[in-house]
Amino acid sequence: MTERTDRPGARLGALRYLPTLFREIAAASPRLLAASLALRLLAACLPVLTLYLAKLILDGIVAEHARPVPGAGLTEWLADPGRARLAGLVAAEFGLALMADLTGRLTNLTETLLGDLYANVASLRLMAHAAALDLAQFEDSAQQDRLERARRQVSGRTGLIATVLGQFQTLVTLVSLAIGVAAFTPWLVVLIAAALVPALLNEWHFTKAGYRLAWFRSPERRRLDYLRYVGASVETAKEIKLFGLSGYLNGIYAQGAGRLLAENRSLATARARWGFAFASLGTLAYYAAYAVIVWRTVAGSFSVGDLAFLAGSFQRLRGGIEGLLLGLTQITGQAQYLDDFFSFFAITPQIRRPACPVPVPSPIRAGLVFEEVGYRYPGTETWALRGLSFTVQAGETVALVGGNGAGKTTIVKLMTRLYDPHEGRVLLDGVPLPEYDLDDLRARIGAIFQDFVRFQLTAGENVAVGRIEAAGDGDRIAAAAVRGLAAPVIERLPEGYAQPLGKLFSGGLDLSGGEWQKVALSRAYMRDAEILILDEPTAALDARAEHDVFARFRELSAGRTTVLISHRFSTVRMADRILVLEGGRMLEEGSHAELMARGGRYAELFTLQAEGYR
Repeated sequence: MTERTDRPGARLGALRYLPTLFREIAAASPRLLAASLALRLLAACLPVLTLYLAKLILDGIVAEHARPVPGAGLTEWLADPGRARLAGLVAAEFGLALMADLTGRLTNLTETLLGDLYANVASLRLMAHAAALDLAQFEDSAQQDRLERARRQVSGRTGLIATVLGQFQTLVTLVSLAIGVAAFTPWLVVLIAAALVPALLNEWHFTKAGYRLAWFRSPERRRLDYLRYVGASVETAKEIKLFGLSGYLNGIYAQGAGRLLAENRSLATARARWGFAFASLGTLAYYAAYAVIVWRTVAGSFSVGDLAFLAGSFQRLRGGIEGLLLGLTQITGQAQYLDDFFSFFAITPQIRRPACPVPVPSPIRAGLVFEEVGYRYPGTETWALRGLSFTVQAGETVALVGGNGAGKTTIVKLMTRLYDPHEGRVLLDGVPLPEYDLDDLRARIGAIFQDFVRFQLTAGENVAVGRIEAAGDGDRIAAAAVRGLAAPVIERLPEGYAQPLGKLFSGGLDLSGGEWQKVALSRAYMRDAEILILDEPTAALDARAEHDVFARFRELSAGRTTVLISHRFSTVRMADRILVLEGGRMLEEGSHAELMARGGRYAELFTLQAEGYR
């Protein structure tokens, strides 16, 4: 983790995101934000008003104490101007108490709704930006750490809203109290504020240390999340039990979690120890001020009401100033985590829509061409592809054959423009792929990968993802399922096409690997694309199901440009042309008959596989 430097001023620099945060909050709900500010302002003025009313009540009681007691009845009390004034002051204080309670509850309600609303808006923005990033950026571990930190901050940063608004309220309260106290003893306010500065610096230091620890431990936390998932997941349960991995995984988790716990414990202990020491200075300053107030009251400089007002004000000032200073350190600390969120949006995809895109041809006439293409994965020195040139003619079925690491999947990702080549060009009908509109280009391609996603959605939605804009077209979904051989599977489910699939949520039913693969194949029929890319499309099917799939596949691929990847040569031999790859380069190409007659690498692999079936 080297991208973050712990330079002076970095914490204050993170505050630059606060205006952005509040602009987004205001955009999410300007009315709720305005209501929260109004409620906070009202609540900020109530403490000084309550203390001043208490002062007036006490002074009134002392003044009335020397006067004769009126009759015992309420009428006699209220008829006396002095006692009636006292009753009015008590009623007013009661009203302020009710108002404070109501204001607090309304503030909590408003900010809870505002926080939830903003969390939804921020989550949608995060998902949209993540979807726009390049596949290579997702595959980079450093970017995965950034995404993980941003994901964690979506809901966590909503608490910062209440913190900042609370600091605004505290500041207004302190200003009003300080004005009142300054009329009596202004220098005592300065004394208390100065005594609390060391506590501020202490919190500043430990908040910074806590963030630094969280930053550098992002990869470890992500690893622990993975271990927690593997150790307690329905997808891994069989092998965990069969191989007896529970103790081993628990040991790895306990070791990593123990390191984090020890570091957190050490930091928390030091923070508590130094926090107590510096907080004691604030307590000492408060009681020094309190002693001065008592002494001046005894000397006759202050009334009993003044004593109550000043004592209450100093107590609130002490707590308020301490809370304000600590709150500022919390805000600057949380603002650094805010940096984790907003800096994620600074990651810009390299594969983007051109300013003036060329229309994607329909129908495709010439096909796909690779011209001296080279691609190297980030962080590696080895080329996955180098100097690769070949053509896939329009309407032709081409199979890619080769061992693991030969470059087959990399070729597919370049065809679908999930990657852009580092060398050479990929062209469609003579035009380089980057000149086409990205969404339009991908809309013309139907790709089914071996590691297809098993969406925890309904069976119908799992088929519809092939052309999600047609998700409401039940007839089209059903027709795609029939062509992909998934219809019998889905129709046997208790709720048919409305049946939730997977075990992640209540009511979901899981399918076998072959059944899932039929659902995934149906997505290709749903897409009805001009270019078809099938990466190991029958890996989980038995021989009969594979035969049925390819009988349908010939129908599906008729008139379409098709690229097929398979380790099964019974599947590959149906292609018009076969490209044999090794080490990212073209070894040989031709039809099945031509390659067998040539007696090269393809013939060797085909013979080896055929012997395995004898």
